[in-house]
Amino acid sequence: MSHGIVRAGIQSVEVGFALLEVLAQAPGPIMLRDLAAAANMSAAKAHRYLVSFQRLGLVVQDAATTRYDLGPAALRLGLASLSRLDAVKLARERVAQLIAQIGHTLALAVWGNHSPTMYADYRFATIDGASVKDMINDQAWNRDVFLPTVGKRGAAIIEARGLSSAASAANAAIDHMRDWVLGTGGAGDNWVTMGVPSNGEYGIPKDVMFGYPVTCAGGKYTVVPNLPIDDFSKACIDKTLAELTGEQDGVKHLL
Repeated sequence: MSHGIVRAGIQSVEVGFALLEVLAQAPGPIMLRDLAAAANMSAAKAHRYLVSFQRLGLVVQDAATTRYDLGPAALRLGLASLSRLDAVKLARERVAQLIAQIGHTLALAVWGNHSPTMYADYRFATIDGASVKDMINDQAWNRDVFLPTVGKRGAAIIEARGLSSAASAANAAIDHMRDWVLGTGGAGDNWVTMGVPSNGEYGIPKDVMFGYPVTCAGGKYTVVPNLPIDDFSKACIDKTLAELTGEQDGVKHLL
């Protein structure tokens, strides 16, 4: 017998939310009949909900095509939720348990500058011993969707909210120090990325502050050595390095 607490709710809200879920998953605006069918309700019933959602700004209807789509209020809710999501915190709470239970290894490298040129490299990440790269197996998606999205994630939130990302940077600095002092754990296969002065690793000029995959133990960090760098990765690393050296050149006259 379940001992969970079942709280009373408003069923009509839950039923109507099915329409919003369909709109969220649809590739674009959708006709009433298709929207209703996907939400398992009649078109007449769906229409009544949609009228209310339109008044709230959660849904809009194109006057020319009569198709429905998510409205500006839905966008505001989504952006507000995204801005409050601390992915690092959520992951941190689960990583140790996952490693112990199913052998997950977190081995994501983020090379280079903290800018849109950063190179998020999942080639070495594994899940239960299986390669993430092989699971995704889509270089076009990596190049055209994943990397641009990662590179511009901060700018998109700043533009939407009109607020500085200083708090995010401060949180990253705290995470950096925590891993440095307390260690990354595991048998050397649990990585984090740190911006550290280069000693020439992977062809990066000495003393350039560069994002590297590192392990930490005993208050010291070590750049993960001998990772193979393919042509695409080299091009990405060279691009972010060029940006960093350009920034150095821009302030040389001040030094």
